[in-house]
Amino acid sequence: MIIYNVTVKIDLNVHDTWLYWMKGEHIPRVMETGCFTGYKMFRILEENTQDGISYCIQYSANEISDYFNYTERFATALRKEAEEAFPGKFIAFRTLLKEV
Repeated sequence: MIIYNVTVKIDLNVHDTWLYWMKGEHIPRVMETGCFTGYKMFRILEENTQDGISYCIQYSANEISDYFNYTERFATALRKEAEEAFPGKFIAFRTLLKEV
């Protein structure tokens, strides 16, 4: 199993709107690509939340080729949507994991 992990720190001023958007729009659009079999979203605890709240979204894929299909065909447009919806209000980094 492959996990595409996206960690996001979102500004407190837009947190509620962003969370609603993630659950109602962004994550469903990622899943509609057909590249992932499921996802889980976690709030990161034990952090200083004065400048934002952090989340981890883990998308599951059966094969690494599914992940590469996503990055080649869909990721750029979906990332652009997030940047346009919440300009300068979040930082994100991505990690690719393999279950062992």
